[in-house]
Amino acid sequence: MKKQAFNPYLPSWEYVPDGEPYVFDGRVYVYGSHDRFNGYVYCMNDYVCWSAPVEDLSDWRYEGVIYQKIDDPFNPDGSMCLYAPDVTKGPDGRYYLFYVLDKKSCVSVAVCDSPAGKYTFYGYVHYEDGTLLGERKGDEPQFDPGVITEGEVTYLYTGFCPAGDKSRSGPMVTVLGPDMLTIRKAPAFIAPSQPYSQGSGYEGHEFFEAPSIRKVGDMYYFIYSSVVFHELCYATSPYPDKGFQFGGVIISNNDLHIASYKPAEKPMYYGGNNHGSMVEIQGKWYIFYHRQTNGTSFSRQAMAEEIEILPDGKIPQVEMTSCGLNGGPLLGKGEYPAYIACNLFCDTESTYTGGIAGNGFWLDSRFPRITQDGRDGDTELGYIMNMTDSSTCGFKYFDCQGVRAVSLQVRGYCKGVFEVKTKWDGQVLAEFPVDYTNVWKEYTADVAIPDGIQSLYFTFRGFGGAALKSFCLL
Repeated sequence: MKKQAFNPYLPSWEYVPDGEPYVFDGRVYVYGSHDRFNGYVYCMNDYVCWSAPVEDLSDWRYEGVIYQKIDDPFNPDGSMCLYAPDVTKGPDGRYYLFYVLDKKSCVSVAVCDSPAGKYTFYGYVHYEDGTLLGERKGDEPQFDPGVITEGEVTYLYTGFCPAGDKSRSGPMVTVLGPDMLTIRKAPAFIAPSQPYSQGSGYEGHEFFEAPSIRKVGDMYYFIYSSVVFHELCYATSPYPDKGFQFGGVIISNNDLHIASYKPAEKPMYYGGNNHGSMVEIQGKWYIFYHRQTNGTSFSRQAMAEEIEILPDGKIPQVEMTSCGLNGGPLLGKGEYPAYIACNLFCDTESTYTGGIAGNGFWLDSRFPRITQDGRDGDTELGYIMNMTDSSTCGFKYFDCQGVRAVSLQVRGYCKGVFEVKTKWDGQVLAEFPVDYTNVWKEYTADVAIPDGIQSLYFTFRGFGGAALKSFCLL
């Protein structure tokens, strides 16, 4: 690779959640919704696309705006948001973008001759008599389309099933003909919602939203966000439209259920909803997902981790890391931005980040958060702010060889010390005294980081709230 790959893998000022990754003609393309920095609801911006060559997952290219909110005939004033989309290559070789507007229960489709050109509105998924999917009597609401095309047939997966809602039966699959719009086979449910899951094997991880589909060999993998909210789960079947059996959790965006480096049910990041899918790149499989930033649910960023599909088809849950698509640990030398923290927490535990309260959104001032200066679209480097007493940021993993000092870039109205550790609850290896400053100031301390693959944790102890821009291994 030209350079190292980090998480998030896109620039720190870009907010593309709900990622659906695909390989087309030697490049990885990621399609998702588009959040706004300091947004007050989900998905406020138009769709954009990013891509990278399969041989260099550090080299992401901005493909520009591929579809605007006002391109849909139901949304001429842009008052509705574009929710999570998916893309498939149709039988005619063109690329089809499936999506749902936030206030409409029907599936819209746009089309383009290339993976990341400007998509144009194409039509709405409908029955043979012209009735839109979602509007026929007995139809359940359409949401979060996921698609896969095989020959002349496209399978469309949709659904949104909050826990306890008996009016929602589960995720559904609808079979479309070669025109990509006309229904050949009406919706059929492939997994249970929470009220109807007893004895199904899905108990505790029932479908909530974010249906996605991939095929691995002869097996179909149905990836979805469960009622647990912060996790992506999977189910498998030899058929695209029936027989899906629960498989497990692939990723949690606060690392719950992971016991490899901390207690299994201890949250290590301020999580929230999750949405993503799998892709094979150069013989390796990856899960793409997102994290929450800025202390709210509405500024989410694209993340990815390498996964392993075992011979029996199982996928072990993987940790959130800072090195994501890098193919291994980061070099234990040089400067790293603080926004690549994969762990962020304080002594007051919270599974979730801020959210909606009343008519607006709220920030929990107790917790540190990843943010940026400027406005949405400004290319300002991200950093961590509001690191009050006990706030900890963690970075995984580094191949450390001969590290004898560490420097930090800090600002803020704070007075105390930053501790350096190689485990979240490990021995303090060094302390950096820091003081009040309204500009970024560098602090350096001698510290002997043990050689080998290491995590790095920085904990603030003191008064006020510190901001951390970067650290450098020397």
